[in-house]
Amino acid sequence: MPEVQSLIAFALIALGMVLTPGPNMIYLISRSICQGPAAGLVSLGGVALGFVVYMVFAALGITALLLAVPFAYDALRFAGALYLLYLAWQAVRPGGRSPFQVRDLPRDGPRKLFLMGLVTNLLNPKVAVLYLSLLPQFIRPEGDVLLQSLVFGSLQIMISVTVNALIAVTAGSIAAFLAGRPLFMLVQRWLMSTVLASLAVSIAAEARR
Repeated sequence: MPEVQSLIAFALIALGMVLTPGPNMIYLISRSICQGPAAGLVSLGGVALGFVVYMVFAALGITALLLAVPFAYDALRFAGALYLLYLAWQAVRPGGRSPFQVRDLPRDGPRKLFLMGLVTNLLNPKVAVLYLSLLPQFIRPEGDVLLQSLVFGSLQIMISVTVNALIAVTAGSIAAFLAGRPLFMLVQRWLMSTVLASLAVSIAAEARR
């Protein structure tokens, strides 16, 4: 089993990343505002399954394979950084919108909501970086690697699902609060853009381990 200190450190990293606006958060907020909290929670089910897929791949050694191939690791790292910069620009560009801003979306059924949540998470560079770059740093080679990977992965899923569920349930209230406060909306957009850009720079500048 992983040490308590390692579990706490990894939990803090997982919490920080889930609180950083990204594709999962934007999609869940959009669905919750457009179709209600129930739709957001169904979408979250797909997101959770995406986490499980990443956890299984990491536990089976895909992480070690990618880290052993410099080109594959660097390609993933820079692609993720560029994608986060794109999201940062989308937040502050002229005509850009806050993820909490009400928008018109077609009403989708539960099956499509679930599948879109799954696809959104599988294509989320933040999650890929978490499992392919950060998770291996907490694994002790002398211990049971499979068990450690599953424990850390389960901890990350529990934290992410809990936080995202709260976001899905409260998105409508937050959107209503911001709707009559354009200055708050502007500050939220720039804050989101700054966090995304900072994370992108950090990922791009990270030395290969």
